[in-house]
Amino acid sequence: MNSWDDLIPGLLLSLLGVSLAVGTVVALFVLHSRRKRRPQHAPIIAANFEPVYPCVPIRTGSLHRPGLWMTIRNRNLHSVQSALGLHNPKPCTWLEGFTGEQGLFISPPVNGWILVVGSDLPDPGEDIDVCFRFLLELSRKLGQVQFFNAHRVLNHHAWVHMEAGRVVRAYAWAGKTLWNQGIKTRAELDLGLKCFRYLEGPERARLGQSDVIATNTDKVPLLAARWSFDPAAVDERILERACGIAGKPPRLY
Repeated sequence: MNSWDDLIPGLLLSLLGVSLAVGTVVALFVLHSRRKRRPQHAPIIAANFEPVYPCVPIRTGSLHRPGLWMTIRNRNLHSVQSALGLHNPKPCTWLEGFTGEQGLFISPPVNGWILVVGSDLPDPGEDIDVCFRFLLELSRKLGQVQFFNAHRVLNHHAWVHMEAGRVVRAYAWAGKTLWNQGIKTRAELDLGLKCFRYLEGPERARLGQSDVIATNTDKVPLLAARWSFDPAAVDERILERACGIAGKPPRLY
């Protein structure tokens, strides 16, 4: 009887040990299963900013806003490259692209928009018909295309919003109204932008109205920020993460 009593504590301790071991295995299995089923949000978010071409981190500073630029509602950099028909495309950093020496620079997507800058963009002040045809053709290929011009020396300015080959809103001034089409947008009204009719100008308006031309030019980046984004306001963290594409268009329109 005494020997049986001596065995009972040992058996109880053994059972307790087995129970703890089994419980630990079950807990680890459940935890592993939950981790496998858990949505992996981080890679999805990171994929939205996946570099098209990797860049070596650089000290960016702030970008110098160009006098001419386009924003295109698109996330596929190569589809924009194809629509523009660039010759000899090559990877290009943001800072190199903003020097204006690359012909055209196509940026990586930023919040669903792709930026295009460069000396080979058509200038509405030089030929408004060429600018119109270029934007019309590009919009037919890519959908929503916006175009902005802000020349602070001459105070030439323009803003255009096209959708699938249709002019939603366009205004261009270069000493006179070159293009005024569509209904003023809410953003233009809120910013107090003055749009003259054809053959109308500040010289025929009341005293002091000529300052409106310079004010319009200064407000173009504000309008761009309302419609899509201001190129000078791109976050430095985005500038360091990826390169865009630079190249020459097949013809100068």
